[in-house]
Amino acid sequence: MSKKNADEAGLEIIETPEALAGQINKAEAFFIKNRKIVLGIVGAILVAIIGFAGYRFYIDGQEGTAQNALASVVYDFEADSLQKALNGSGGNEGLLSIADSYKGTDASNLANFYAGVALLKQGKYDDAISHLKSFSSSDLLIQARAQSLIGDAYFEKNLPADAISYYQKASDYEKNEYFTPVYLMKLALAQEKASKPADAIATYKRVIEEFPLSSEVVNAKKYMGLLEGQVGK
Repeated sequence: MSKKNADEAGLEIIETPEALAGQINKAEAFFIKNRKIVLGIVGAILVAIIGFAGYRFYIDGQEGTAQNALASVVYDFEADSLQKALNGSGGNEGLLSIADSYKGTDASNLANFYAGVALLKQGKYDDAISHLKSFSSSDLLIQARAQSLIGDAYFEKNLPADAISYYQKASDYEKNEYFTPVYLMKLALAQEKASKPADAIATYKRVIEEFPLSSEVVNAKKYMGLLEGQVGK
């Protein structure tokens, strides 16, 4: 059928009751023939919609409780009372409980970040990595910070290759003049520890060339010079 004829057929459906009735009859026949399939699809869509609405209602109800619990425990975290912050005190829930009990809420997500930092300070690197990996944020600074902290944990575990991966993510994430040079310095040190001097030199050069006003430039030049002397450049 040509485009013109197709257009005319379309107009016929609109303009003549007989043509419209024919299309309705075809639709009815299709529904009768495929009734179970059609109803099954419609039912699945309704279940998904109702399920999502119910989930959001539940999560919204949990969010207020979780935020209140988090507000209480942050004081302990900021006071460096890490054990109290992690496990709770005086009837208040701790970061570990908030992260686990209110999954899906913003408070649980943030509790994972705080818990990761506290566990890292305590030298519990595997637990710190687990909580920090469970954290995600659209914030330009905090997400990169979380990646860098995961790198720190791997570095302390003497796993420089894994540390390199996360320092790279941190340094590549939404670059800025203040924190990116710090992440690059960590990356270079991990590359040195992983016996990758050429990569480390290249990273130190990035600090010097891309962030010339950074306070990290002095150390970048010093460490790069030492490394170049060692590899004979």
